[in-house]
Amino acid sequence: MRRRIRALVAALAALPLALAVAPSAHAADPTTMTSGFYVDPNASAKQWVAANPGDGRAPAIDTFLARTPTARWFGSWSGTIGTATGAYVGAADSSDKLPVLVAYNIYLRDSCGGHSGGGASSPSAYASWIAQFAGGVANRPAVVLLEPDSLADYGCLNQTQIRERQGMISGAVAEFNRQAPNTWVYLDAGNPGWISAATMAQRLHDAGLRQAHGFSLNISNHYTTAQNTAYGNAVNGELAARYGYTKPFVVDTSRNGNGSNGEWCNAAGRRIGTPTQLGGGAEMLLWVKAPGESDGNCGVGTGSTAGQFLPEVAYKMIYGY
Repeated sequence: MRRRIRALVAALAALPLALAVAPSAHAADPTTMTSGFYVDPNASAKQWVAANPGDGRAPAIDTFLARTPTARWFGSWSGTIGTATGAYVGAADSSDKLPVLVAYNIYLRDSCGGHSGGGASSPSAYASWIAQFAGGVANRPAVVLLEPDSLADYGCLNQTQIRERQGMISGAVAEFNRQAPNTWVYLDAGNPGWISAATMAQRLHDAGLRQAHGFSLNISNHYTTAQNTAYGNAVNGELAARYGYTKPFVVDTSRNGNGSNGEWCNAAGRRIGTPTQLGGGAEMLLWVKAPGESDGNCGVGTGSTAGQFLPEVAYKMIYGY
């Protein structure tokens, strides 16, 4: 709160240059309006440590996972969405910290992968949901990662559904621009092993990237930061060549410490990466997928459900085995 006026004045002074370099709907910089990233007090690792203080794995999970700022995911499980997002960003704002939120409720979500299938019941239901999401955030500083996998996961959609998805994403960006002026919104761009940079640049642009702050990479995957940086730069090269602009990007480093072994779903032998921070080769390195939370009934998480906290997986991920 106390940094807000100073940040807005500085941002307005720099506006012409910012528009020339990278068109954006926002002048405010939420990172300068806060004193660091918010640690979710109800994160799954924190809850597990509190419930299992005598477990031999608890000290490591507490030190290396529970205290690291990690994104909070919001979907149909979140209840009244405007109330949920409002409470979360309000708590962060009261401690002068920057919250990272993931909107994960798009119509036909994960229609190809299937492990996290679900989402809103229709495009219009999603439009209502995301409008309430943005309204809950309001004018408080925040970072929002918009619908992981949604622009890479086209393989099971027909052309009508693809156009609907593009409209849902661009409509979401418009809602944040209208209702949440101090939020940086990132459209998700998959990961380096999924979609070519040229194709992803077109999908991002068609879904309204020009009006968003940037794009996100590697959410819930394991590719190294260097691989993601190279891919992000390649996407920006395509954006510049085709559309005349570039955008900043962020990388999910929560589970990329050992890189990828080619598997994405509860892959064995992965390791936590660089903790949440500004910079590091991208605009931010963020823990988006909470280490230890299952990707679904697969890999080392066989028998689990997506989002379930698995303490043994979490513990092994700290040490990379």
